[in-house]
Amino acid sequence: MDLLRRLRRRTHWRALVVGSALFGLLPLFAACAPSNSIAATAGLPTPVPPSAVSTLAPARPLVTADPNAPGGPQLTIENFNFTPADITVAAGTVVTWTNNDDVEHTVTASDNSFGSKALEAGDTFSFTFSQAGSYTYFCSIHPFMTGRVTVQ
Repeated sequence: MDLLRRLRRRTHWRALVVGSALFGLLPLFAACAPSNSIAATAGLPTPVPPSAVSTLAPARPLVTADPNAPGGPQLTIENFNFTPADITVAAGTVVTWTNNDDVEHTVTASDNSFGSKALEAGDTFSFTFSQAGSYTYFCSIHPFMTGRVTVQ
């Protein structure tokens, strides 16, 4: 108790406490001050030009498969979609899927009647549909990707 009373009387102790309080609150006051930055000012360019952050190649345009192509329908996998997602073919038709995406995908029947390995960019998978019926399929890596082949 005596020590605290002696410290309170000394002027350098008061200066230390007041100085610490001011320097401690300085960042708080600076954060609340109005901003003069370029990003916060409407109408001025961003601090980082878009060309500096555009390191990815632009997306390729979606290629639409021709279900009536010679040799059988050529379906594509692109932008996390099977295109076209729903086709109708005759029995005995060979359907070919081509992965035009930048990530691996699979073509897997819901009833496990057919399935591909993981297809890298540019890989293809073909299956001959010999019996009539409706075959739903999906990507086992990205199950939200679905499609259907109807065989007549």
